Amino acid sequence: MKSFISTVVDDILIKHTNYTNLTFVLPSQRACVFLKEELLNKIPSSSFFPKIESIENYIQELADIHLIDNTQLLFEFYSIYKNHLPKKNIESFEIFSQWATIALHDFNEIDNYLVNTEDFFSNLKDIKKLETWFQDKKPSQLALNYLEFFEYLNILYTQLYTSLKNNKFGYQGLIYREATENLEYYINNSTESKIVFIGFNALNKAEEYIIQELLNNGLASIYWDANESFFNKSNEAGVFLRKYKNNWAYYKNNPFLWSETLLPPVQKIHIVGAPKNNTQIKYVGELLSGFENFNETALVLADENLLSLSLNSLPNNVQNINITMGYPLKDIPLASLFDKLFKMHLNQQKFNKETQQQFYYKDVLSLLNDSFLNKLFNNQLQPIILKIKKENSIFLTVQEIKKHCNVNEVEQLDVLFSLFNFSTNINVIIKQCIFLIDALKQFVEGVEKEYLFRFYNVFQQLATLNAKYNHIGDLKTLTLFYNQLLKNEKLSFQGEPLHGLQLMGMLETRALDFETVIITSVNEGILPGGKNDFSFIPFDVKKYFGLPTYQEKDAIFSYHFQRLLQRAKTVYLIYNTETDGYGSGEKSRFLTQLEIKNPAISKTVISPKLQQNKNTLLEIEKTAAVTETLKQVFTNGISPSALATYIYNPIQFYEQRVLKIKEVDEVEETIAANTMGTVIHDVLEHMYKPHINKFITKSAIVEMQKSIDTLLYKFFEKHYLKGNIETGKNKLIFEVSKKYIQNFLKAELNEINNNKQLKIIALEKKLETILTVEGVDFPIKLKGTVDRIDELDGVIRIIDYKTGKVEGKQLKLSDFEMMLGDYKYTKAMQVMLYSYMFSVTSSNNLNEFQSGIISFKNLKEGFLKMNFSEEFRGKDFQVSPERIEAFMTVIDQLILEILNPTIPFKQNENLPF
Repeated sequence: MKSFISTVVDDILIKHTNYTNLTFVLPSQRACVFLKEELLNKIPSSSFFPKIESIENYIQELADIHLIDNTQLLFEFYSIYKNHLPKKNIESFEIFSQWATIALHDFNEIDNYLVNTEDFFSNLKDIKKLETWFQDKKPSQLALNYLEFFEYLNILYTQLYTSLKNNKFGYQGLIYREATENLEYYINNSTESKIVFIGFNALNKAEEYIIQELLNNGLASIYWDANESFFNKSNEAGVFLRKYKNNWAYYKNNPFLWSETLLPPVQKIHIVGAPKNNTQIKYVGELLSGFENFNETALVLADENLLSLSLNSLPNNVQNINITMGYPLKDIPLASLFDKLFKMHLNQQKFNKETQQQFYYKDVLSLLNDSFLNKLFNNQLQPIILKIKKENSIFLTVQEIKKHCNVNEVEQLDVLFSLFNFSTNINVIIKQCIFLIDALKQFVEGVEKEYLFRFYNVFQQLATLNAKYNHIGDLKTLTLFYNQLLKNEKLSFQGEPLHGLQLMGMLETRALDFETVIITSVNEGILPGGKNDFSFIPFDVKKYFGLPTYQEKDAIFSYHFQRLLQRAKTVYLIYNTETDGYGSGEKSRFLTQLEIKNPAISKTVISPKLQQNKNTLLEIEKTAAVTETLKQVFTNGISPSALATYIYNPIQFYEQRVLKIKEVDEVEETIAANTMGTVIHDVLEHMYKPHINKFITKSAIVEMQKSIDTLLYKFFEKHYLKGNIETGKNKLIFEVSKKYIQNFLKAELNEINNNKQLKIIALEKKLETILTVEGVDFPIKLKGTVDRIDELDGVIRIIDYKTGKVEGKQLKLSDFEMMLGDYKYTKAMQVMLYSYMFSVTSSNNLNEFQSGIISFKNLKEGFLKMNFSEEFRGKDFQVSPERIEAFMTVIDQLILEILNPTIPFKQNENLPF
């Protein structure tokens, strides 16, 4: 089937022998390109080409006013705002910009639809007065401010309009209103040229007025892309076309071009549901991979935010592609460099660290890890990052960072260190950013140079605007406008405008036809757009003054959707099957309407292929080198915690003990659990050390209680380098540590008050012993540090402190074989190994003693003892030589397994954590 543009060109060439004096006006630049191609194919090559332009350019010529940039418009608006409002009402540029964009949007619509502004603003003010919160006799100050805001809107609109008009600049609505004012002069002075409007649908009032006047004066003709289905009253897609046909005086004596019956091609329509955006786009990639020719194929993104995802999902057979949307600058990797830089300085202000010239470590590390800076400094930054992490400073000065570099590096990194010294002058900051871009350009290539050029333009634009208006007074406002520019500015693509795949948004499809159409995100809230109104104007006021509401916008989307499908042979309509958290975003009603009209439509719901990868557990064979390393490990000394690691996960044991892989140092902003445990251990050791080989008295405990705060500060300062424990989570952790020690000392005091005799024998006692294992040809050293050995009423106790929660059932063990297969018994294993080492190294001839854990999270249970009873609630706490012997038999088995070269290190598939 012939395309709409092709049909229009044929009709025009029949009616006009002299087509060089024609001016073609179309809805978009892309439609202009397709019309040019059609004319090239149908008029002699020796002919002069007619003028072809978009509606926006045509109206600008008619108004003789240039379109102003959105950011410059905001700056201009703020100047008007400052000059015409009382000083007491003036807000900062940052606050102003948050509502000004909405006001400008409303001004634009008011002018586009030629609304009488005097009546409009008077009406709007009265409506606000009638709203419920003005019904009180004495409205609040907030209510009065709200009303005053709408009174000032009229002043701001009038002054902005006058200022822009005098400077020959304007936003779109102003240009359209001025074009209507100039129309009479244009008509009276027009030459023999004739205007041809092609492919329009929803016109604003200004466009309606201009086109009708030109039609009525015989200066124009217009071609609508319509068929008889649009004139059915039940079809919302034809709302505007029906209005024009019925209401325009021109059509009382002239035919409506066109409303002919179009025989639809033999269509194949596929409605495809896919979960999430990613699956939609991946499915599109699979579809396109099966195509051989893309010259009549359009991929339409109803949600233009999916452009990045779409470009990354295109198959290799798509050689030529034309993209008109542009790639948002905010999605370009270079954007994050300046985001990090601004965030670092803004957080410095947020944390009140400007006077100390300190920066938050996360912001510093984020900046130093940036890929562009690492290219600039040839990976000199990574050693600095490692040193910062090891230093454990939450806030850093430039001088502290420089200390991590040698003298030569400080000079080489001069550009980097200049980024930490931002001027208070915003123009200087902008120049610093431009200087950084200039420094980067010789270290990048390809598309990254284009990135730098576009960001160079962004900062130059900011510099120009601030030089003229001087509205950007601080870094926060600069960041705001930097981000706004990134949202508006796009990186343009160069491609084949008429060949290959056409990738476009919904509005770009106006007046164009394709044989194969793929539309994504056909969901409510996207296609059609939904009821989201970016406006201060109430719905009823909009209806009264003829301004567009969501109802008209739905009709526009409906028209574009139906028009695009009417000449296509193959159509794929893809929607997201997953609604959002509030249940909205379901399948578009446009799809339901299609299904009702054509029950034979193909309907499919797809889902990603789930590849069942067999989870093969990691196995490490024990080579001769590994066996030799293991021998060294066991000869040098193996600790109870190392054996517990093996039971938890043999691979982790291999990494830590054989490969000697250490955890990467990280800045400890919040006190870690192990740091807290170390501090509590050290505090208790310091408290009890003067009482070794002495019985503990009440007075001793009381003295210990007095020293808790002092000792906690001392040992947190030692183990939590440069950390702040005065605020936030760390303050809470400090208080929890304090509470643990208080509760522990209280429990000790209760024991003494109950006339029990408590004697400290040893603290942080280092134990070592040589173990001979049958089948191992070298001596094995067992080593460990037991937290406390004491004697309570004549019973010796081996005590291990745990700041985490331990329960009695974890120490109840009648069968030592259970230790080898269950990690929860590793605490019992550690305690029993301490018991063994103590028994063989003690000078006393010990027959029985007790061993166990004091859990600070479970202090109400007191001393949790090893329990060997086989009965459900039985108690048997004595550690005897026989039990130690039985236990060590199992330890021998464990050691033999670790050293056995035929048994590989095998990943534990049931890790408890």
